[in-house]
Amino acid sequence: MGRELTVALAQTGPVLSDDPRDGVTGACGLVEQAADANADLICFSELFLAPFFPNRLEEDFDRYFLHLPDSRISPIFETAKARGLAMIFPFAEKTQSSYYNAALVLDSDGRTVGTYRKTHIPAYFPTELQGGTGSFEKFYFKPGDDLPVFDLCGARIGIQICNDRLYPEPSRVLAQRGAEILFMPICYSTYGDTEHRQSLWELPLRTRAFENGAYVVAVNRVGDEGPRHHIGRSMVVSPRGMILAEASDTDSELLIHTVDIDDAAAARKKFPWWRDRRPDLYDDLVRDAQGA
Repeated sequence: MGRELTVALAQTGPVLSDDPRDGVTGACGLVEQAADANADLICFSELFLAPFFPNRLEEDFDRYFLHLPDSRISPIFETAKARGLAMIFPFAEKTQSSYYNAALVLDSDGRTVGTYRKTHIPAYFPTELQGGTGSFEKFYFKPGDDLPVFDLCGARIGIQICNDRLYPEPSRVLAQRGAEILFMPICYSTYGDTEHRQSLWELPLRTRAFENGAYVVAVNRVGDEGPRHHIGRSMVVSPRGMILAEASDTDSELLIHTVDIDDAAAARKKFPWWRDRRPDLYDDLVRDAQGA
């Protein structure tokens, strides 16, 4: 092994309360469990302290958002700091002017490294399928405007939140900027189209890893939350696109796995994407966006 990093994937279950305090004790327990397993870093799933409220339209939505620091949830940060555990903390963020689907990055000393804000905000129409609620994130979240790479635990990491993973361009940008691991907090539901959605789950995760020579650490919610069925299956994917570890599709779980960060450089050398790329042929990607 070269540069070892032990990651803890906190696959949490349905959220049935609007009060974020109800999830604090469980989150602190997962932090303690990760520290006891000698993990370096814990990552939670998308919006993990809140129900997935964007599956419905509510004008009074402020109760789901957090403006940090917030004393109601501070025990989570205090526990991680006391145990020397770095953390990726996805949450619904309220700033003075905007609302974001965000992930806060904290180092092992409890210091804020930075914040990533989801850049690709979806909206899906409801269907007649059982659980086909649709998703109305565009009514709630402003898109972020940056693709930062963070130095954390001796590695360079990028973050993509749920829908972000479906777009190859931002993951490629993060890899070009030096990201060796792409953390992907997700809240993935079947929307009633169970067989199809189950079969697609791993496809973008393995693809983003393989095409960029980077680890993908995807952390998903699990279980039934009202009409939503979350499939779990949080996973660690190697820079060569292989599934190294996978969580249950039925139960909450803390998945622990140790990766060798140097495998990212080795994968890029073996499959030299950077050498053989032809940026001179890709101008249409930018022109299409500018003309849209």
